[in-house]
Amino acid sequence: MTEEVCWLRFKLCCRHWRNLLCFISTDLHLSPVTKNAVLVDGVVLNGPTLDSKSGERFVEEAFPLIMEEAVRKATNVNEKIQSSGHYDSPPAMFGATNVVSCEGFVAKSRVYQGHKRGADVCEWQPPDALKQLLDLELREEGETHQQILQRCQDVIKYSVKTGHPRFFNQLYAGLDHYSLVARFITEALNPSVYTYEVSPVFLLIEEVVLKKMMEYVGWEKGGDGIFCPGGSVSNMYAVNVARYKHCPNIKDEGLSGLPRLVMFASEECHYSISKAAAFLGIGMKNVYAVSSDERGKMIPEELEKQVQRAKKEGAVPFLVCATAGTTVFGAFDPLQEIADVCKKHHLWLHVDASWGGSALMSRKHRHLLSGIHRADSVAWNPHKMLMAGLQCCAFLMKDRTGLLQMCHSAQASYLFQKDKFYDVSCDTGDKSIQCSRRSDAFKFWFMWKAIGTRGLEGRVNRALALARYLAEEIKKKEGFRLLLEVSPEQRTDEGLKGWRMAPEYANVCFWYIPPSLRNTPEGPEFWARLHQVAPAIKERMMKKGSMMIGYQPHRSQVNFFRQIVISPQVSREDMDFVLKEIEALGVDM
Repeated sequence: MTEEVCWLRFKLCCRHWRNLLCFISTDLHLSPVTKNAVLVDGVVLNGPTLDSKSGERFVEEAFPLIMEEAVRKATNVNEKIQSSGHYDSPPAMFGATNVVSCEGFVAKSRVYQGHKRGADVCEWQPPDALKQLLDLELREEGETHQQILQRCQDVIKYSVKTGHPRFFNQLYAGLDHYSLVARFITEALNPSVYTYEVSPVFLLIEEVVLKKMMEYVGWEKGGDGIFCPGGSVSNMYAVNVARYKHCPNIKDEGLSGLPRLVMFASEECHYSISKAAAFLGIGMKNVYAVSSDERGKMIPEELEKQVQRAKKEGAVPFLVCATAGTTVFGAFDPLQEIADVCKKHHLWLHVDASWGGSALMSRKHRHLLSGIHRADSVAWNPHKMLMAGLQCCAFLMKDRTGLLQMCHSAQASYLFQKDKFYDVSCDTGDKSIQCSRRSDAFKFWFMWKAIGTRGLEGRVNRALALARYLAEEIKKKEGFRLLLEVSPEQRTDEGLKGWRMAPEYANVCFWYIPPSLRNTPEGPEFWARLHQVAPAIKERMMKKGSMMIGYQPHRSQVNFFRQIVISPQVSREDMDFVLKEIEALGVDM
């Protein structure tokens, strides 16, 4: 194939992508519904607010640019010479000449299908059957181009569509088109964010994003931080840095000379806290569980008791992990009171705000994290409520003395030379326990630039308003029962007049009680049978593909549904659908 033909095919591929994405955008566009509008907390809940058509048009326009700038030019050894003129030479690369072929499988499998309510959230197959359908075996010889395209189609077809408006299963959901384009860019450029020389743009962006997030935490003088591969790792960083500050010799001498260290977390904390204790050699038994109230909030008086207990045992308390947005109930620990205990006993206060940290973006709801400015460190995941895309997780520290660097640095001379020709303070990679590190901050920055702070705030406000709407509908509907009731303070809130039940955040936990159980006394038999209802409905739901909602037992409570509301594509109509669908799936149980 001549170079001219290759270049023509590259131009055609970009044109095909534009046409294809335009077709998909038109096919899947959802117009907001204004009829019979419902207003909750000043938010109109009818119809989706995410303009999918506009977002998909942006992806359509950005893709050829990425192909041109990040793929064709970046892989052309002659590009530097051509950079001042027109680019008439053909691209010498496999990708550009084959993107045209992608049109077929994308058009059939509909990558954007996750935005369309008429499509299934998932196409369930049991593991053994799925293994056969996917042909997972790796062989000596490669497959044909058409076979590989079929693999692409199969992967999309049988994967869960987490961007679907009725995917409520996890603490992430939806699709932000700007974040998607940012991910295209970073995948094409393949950067590793450790030194300025190899990742100048992304290191500067990370610095700006971290600084802005610290402002929302309330650290007026700034601090330190780094993006991590998940909130679990952020929590591990907190434990490691807090221990290093308490026992700085541990970095060189190890665990042998340490006293028995004890850390504290509520009964509702994320399991990564115990994992961090195990991984770092502290021991899971040295994580003292602090009792929580009926809403899942840590009880400060119980924390005080546990600290006193540890001291009496001869142990050395060093860290308290509070939670802002628990995984199951979405509860927020009372940070002011916990900070008082930490101050009294000179303990490091870490706040796991992986889920609830995004409430800081909302003027209406940031009060949920009152006192977070007193924390020594914070974990916050923009890939959850703010939809920055997996994964996007920040570890933030109030310390400005270089503690994070001192704790984790190994000073690799082949990366972090001190005699470089630029300001080496930009080489922040030694703060991390990783070497290679993805540019996770970029997609958050790009999305933030596109929709602004008010756009992010609107996402939080809408999600919480939808959750409260769903809770009120559950209260009205026969056969449904909420697990939690709002506090008197919430009932008198201006935005909740007349509301008797509501979640604190975007987690709505409830039981569905089928007709066969509604007249059964609530004894052991009732609860044993109710325990089986949610798993059975979940199975039917998955096999039908209509939606996805999680369930679990919790302490003494039998299996219940946990509905998570995030995506701005979700509407009041989707909340109504959830209850109708659960009822339809479980009415005969």
